[in-house]
Amino acid sequence: MQISDNAKTVLERRYLAKGPDGRLLETPADMIKRVAQNIAAVDGIYGADENQIAATEAAFIEIMNRLEFLPNSPTLMNAGRELQQLSACFVLPVDDSMEGIFETVKNAALIHKSGGGTGFSFSRLRPQNDKVMSTGGVASGPISFMKVFNSATEAVKQGGARRGANIGILRIDHPDIMDFITCKEDPRDLTNFNLSVGITEKFMQAVEAGEDFELMNPRTGQAVDRLNARKVFDKIVEMAWLNGEPGIIFLDRLNQHNPTPHVGEFESTNPCGEQPLLPYESCNLGSVNLAKFVVGDSLDWDRLRQVIHTAIHFLDNVIDANLYPLPEIEEMTKANRKVGLGVMGFADMLILRGIAYDAPEAIEAAEEVMSFIRTEARAASAELAQSRGPFPNFKGSIFDNGEFPKLRNATLTTIAPTGTISIIAGASSGIEPLFAVAYVRNVMDDDRLVEVNPYFELMAKKQGFHSGDLMQLVAGKGSVRGIKEIPSDIQALFATAHDISPHHHVDIQATFQKYTDNAVSKTVNLRHEATKADVVSVFLEAYRLGCKGITIYRDGSRTGQVLSVDKGKADTAKDSERASKAVVRPRPQATSGRTLRIPTAHGNMYVTINEDEYGICEVFAQTGKSGGDAAANNEAIARLLSTALRAGIPVKDIIKQLRGIRSSAPVWFDGGLVLSGPDGIAIALERYLHWKNTGQEMSGVQTAMDTAAPAGECPECGSILHFQEGCSTCHQCGYSKCS
Repeated sequence: MQISDNAKTVLERRYLAKGPDGRLLETPADMIKRVAQNIAAVDGIYGADENQIAATEAAFIEIMNRLEFLPNSPTLMNAGRELQQLSACFVLPVDDSMEGIFETVKNAALIHKSGGGTGFSFSRLRPQNDKVMSTGGVASGPISFMKVFNSATEAVKQGGARRGANIGILRIDHPDIMDFITCKEDPRDLTNFNLSVGITEKFMQAVEAGEDFELMNPRTGQAVDRLNARKVFDKIVEMAWLNGEPGIIFLDRLNQHNPTPHVGEFESTNPCGEQPLLPYESCNLGSVNLAKFVVGDSLDWDRLRQVIHTAIHFLDNVIDANLYPLPEIEEMTKANRKVGLGVMGFADMLILRGIAYDAPEAIEAAEEVMSFIRTEARAASAELAQSRGPFPNFKGSIFDNGEFPKLRNATLTTIAPTGTISIIAGASSGIEPLFAVAYVRNVMDDDRLVEVNPYFELMAKKQGFHSGDLMQLVAGKGSVRGIKEIPSDIQALFATAHDISPHHHVDIQATFQKYTDNAVSKTVNLRHEATKADVVSVFLEAYRLGCKGITIYRDGSRTGQVLSVDKGKADTAKDSERASKAVVRPRPQATSGRTLRIPTAHGNMYVTINEDEYGICEVFAQTGKSGGDAAANNEAIARLLSTALRAGIPVKDIIKQLRGIRSSAPVWFDGGLVLSGPDGIAIALERYLHWKNTGQEMSGVQTAMDTAAPAGECPECGSILHFQEGCSTCHQCGYSKCS
């Protein structure tokens, strides 16, 4: 198993078994052996002898050692160990009763304790202020109970290798839908939830026609109000543009492809949206690394076929090897036996075949490979059904109509996030484009190392344009496009998320969705200057092209802004309302930044500037060692600046106020004057912004900076998070907010 140093670090930190003293008890090869042995042993349930089980184990070891296939993280972590909880995600029902709600809170806590994520639909809950017949009181509504779930998740997630995460879904026709759409205006609310609105066909038809639609009380089934569909749709767009949430899920489309409608309806998905599940179902996922099958400008289709068949065998065995957190989950999962085989390394595969991600040929390649995977996955499931029988709920399913052979599994394909397992495999994540061609990694003692995409570095050396300075420049820019030193064909080949048009993002997702039983996890990355009209266009195109859901993220949009006001329409009353609702966000537990030395008349002042996920959040100014009035004044200014920054005051406005304040003793610095302590703090902020925006020191010393789609700071290793596949993910240590 040949892995990178980064992959080894991730494995040691999260996956490999450790003793009570924290020392490692296994190597990566040991982990693969442990997992393969545990999953292959299931064959014995179906009559295999020791030699047959050993052959299965060897096949499982081979595809994992060669990094051609990896299962989802819980399987790698827990198979063959005491926990033995192998599923990444679950859906739990939320019934409209106090007993039902808190039973689900308890069950969710048990799932989070085991490392799983949970999906909930709150659509069954009666709306706020509706009648509570048993007490004569009024209901508090879905959002109040979502906060209970959020707090429970916060309490449970403090320990463990994987953190609990949730998705909350509310139907578009629920009476509390407007409150749901806006319930994460304040970024401190519902921090353990992703949100998606459950969209119906009737609603989308009303949007396109500009008509009203009915809100239905789920308790009575009666219409209680009407809203204009376009106005509601515009509010969803506004909030998604503001901070990336809510996403949208097309509920009727999910149920149109529900393989077992006689068992129940889809109400929710897993936290990243790619796995629709019935209440009490779990998902069992794994991904094929497409880059491993490239031969010239094509793929080794025979080897890919072999790996698909072995992977489906593996995933079907996981269902039996799994130790489920609830008996209801075990029963439902084994009755439908859903698995989700997906892909990673799609962007790498395109590069190796000489295809630009944003070229028409990429759509053709997506269609070719995913249609092949679906066909072979169904063939593998049909073979298993011959020896093991079809899934118990097969009778009455959409497959039981003569069109398909009997299948062992109700679903077979899913395009899931592969954040951490793609690091282990050394592959690009899922079907996402590259997040950056090069980026900067922070290491101990504030050293900054440039990490370069290995395919780009290899081509740069082969074609003779590689240099340290150029790699620094690429890391500062994130993208290679527009850099004259790089040949145009290489610029085209190495497309990053922001180089690609939003419509092409949707086209790629829709193409994979055509051949995926479940759904597709992908993020449409928008530039910061993208408009709300751009978001409207993405949402409508996703609907028209057959996607089952869509998530967008506008670069830099999660700034902690509480209200979004169109400047052209704001009047005095609205400005007052906005000011009255300003919120100072709390200081995070971990920040990252840098310290600059600025000379003053009272000695060197060391200005530390730190950032959190929303931008610069604090400034410290320390002057000399013995205190004094100047030191106290600078410290006080820095504290007030920190409060202003966390209240959303733009850094440039702060610089404008401080720059030029003069004391009686200016000092020379770098060819100019530092007029005072406040002026020095403003100079430090100017230099920090210059370094951040250009990748260069103001003195001309070049420094690299990762600018590709930042979504905050990793709470575990301090690296920059990137929003893709529906979640904030660290490409350095594998942390994901959704798992």
